[in-house]
Amino acid sequence: MVAKMKALIFHVIGVILLCGVLPSHAAVRRYKFELRNTSYTRLCANKTMLTINGQFPGPTIYARKGDLVIVDVYNLADHNITIHWHGVKQPRYPWSDGPEYITQCPITPGTNFTQRIVLSDEEGTLWWHAHSEWSRATVLGALVILPQKRDDYPFAKPHAEVPIIIGDWWKSDVQQVMEEFLRTGGDPNVSDAYVINGQPGDQYPCSGQDTFKVTVEYGKTYLFRMVNAVMNNIMFFKIANHNITVVGSDASYTKPINSDYITISPGQTIDFLLEANQNPSQYYMAARAYASAGNFDNTTTTGIIEYAGNYTPPSSLILPTFPQFNDTQASIRFTNQLRSLANERYPVDVPLNITDTLLFAISINTRTCPIDNQCGGPNGDRLLASVNNITLVLPKVSILQAYYKRISEIYEADFPDNPPFPYNYTQNNVPGLLWTPENGTDVNVLEYNSTVELVFQGTNIAGGVDHPMHLHGYSFYVVGSGLGNFNRSSDPLNYNLVDPPLMETIAVPRNGWTAIRFRADNPGVWFLHCHFERHVSWGMGMTFIVKNGKGRNERMLPPPPDMPKC
Repeated sequence: MVAKMKALIFHVIGVILLCGVLPSHAAVRRYKFELRNTSYTRLCANKTMLTINGQFPGPTIYARKGDLVIVDVYNLADHNITIHWHGVKQPRYPWSDGPEYITQCPITPGTNFTQRIVLSDEEGTLWWHAHSEWSRATVLGALVILPQKRDDYPFAKPHAEVPIIIGDWWKSDVQQVMEEFLRTGGDPNVSDAYVINGQPGDQYPCSGQDTFKVTVEYGKTYLFRMVNAVMNNIMFFKIANHNITVVGSDASYTKPINSDYITISPGQTIDFLLEANQNPSQYYMAARAYASAGNFDNTTTTGIIEYAGNYTPPSSLILPTFPQFNDTQASIRFTNQLRSLANERYPVDVPLNITDTLLFAISINTRTCPIDNQCGGPNGDRLLASVNNITLVLPKVSILQAYYKRISEIYEADFPDNPPFPYNYTQNNVPGLLWTPENGTDVNVLEYNSTVELVFQGTNIAGGVDHPMHLHGYSFYVVGSGLGNFNRSSDPLNYNLVDPPLMETIAVPRNGWTAIRFRADNPGVWFLHCHFERHVSWGMGMTFIVKNGKGRNERMLPPPPDMPKC
């Protein structure tokens, strides 16, 4: 009884604290998440893994634009956990954002935490996932944000909606995969399969029964809400004999794009319309990796589009034809088509007068192995990653807690605005002296309401590769991108400042650059990192602290009373 009373009090206090943030039309929706160890069988093998409510993928959360979602997270498993609400800005309330040791300490076994997900202008598809070590491989689910009741979609209402989550499957324990590659200093073992909504599809052994199917009716249109939850790969996706129409990405609507394939980065979402306009039959939908470098799972996961009606099913289905696995131009071509609607109902607000100009060099690095050891990276060294030559080291107290309580010696407020030494970032052979980064727990401090242009510059240290970069607490406008080194004088002349896409995860092309802009009007502590899990494990991340403004509604809200303890 005492525990229930405490939980009720915490809930009431939390809602009261957030009253100044929520719009008048907002509803409060509540979900219960139980982290459990669950047994699953796939690809002829059985294993125990972490899940939410015993489901893989976990439950889909439904809400409307501007709502408050309360999620009670109970850790009934044997492993620490945090949950991140990917793409939710959480205005003035970073306490429920979720990245381990950035905004919170983990929810330990036998404890619970009530997370408050504050929706603002997001509308479309997002997702949630674990943000501690590699638990997001199995602890994940979709977050569908519908328009307000009085509003319609900016396209014809579909007959039905279908969430699609592309993920990975390892026969082994993913925690052991992570621990092994961090110990050896090399690349991690690749997954044994990709999955669509948890099902590998009939291209894999023992998986004929594990194939996701969607039944459609001829002449009707369906809205697919797709999430790339794959751990370490950008993915190509196609539906045999069908074109699709992209209408949104990262909970923001886009101008319609007609295409026969999709490129989607880890962390990104794509909303697309499928018109069931082919001869009634069965057709594969399929996904496989785009990988510009490194080891990767070179298999194909499939689901089936199954038309309703009386017909003889084909004896075998034909796989759609994909771009080559290393077709960088195909990946870039699709992503560069994305444009905001930029109309009266969905205007764009690209910052034009920039106060903070940042250039972040994002690199795969190496460091010499300890004496008498041989590591799995190039030349027997240990693989690392960095932003502006700093490899992130997570503290033992969350940066948010240290900032709010003014605890010293947890982080340094000196993360550089630019690389510490400029060089030819994308040359074929970067000198070895530039390969070794520094360790650090550094933050970059932004004044409230500053306008930021951030250019991500890929490098060819230890070999270039794409980097899907994700910023917590914000959506940003992708105003430009290109291959090679960014040129501060000429490249901004080609920026799109009219209808750039509004995103929160963007793939920086291999040995190229991408420019984003945002207004720093969300006070708090916000993580920026690559969404390839091996890269963030190697240290490709940093933290922004956005200071409070002067107005009453420009200040970070206080923490909830049930924040997990370190």
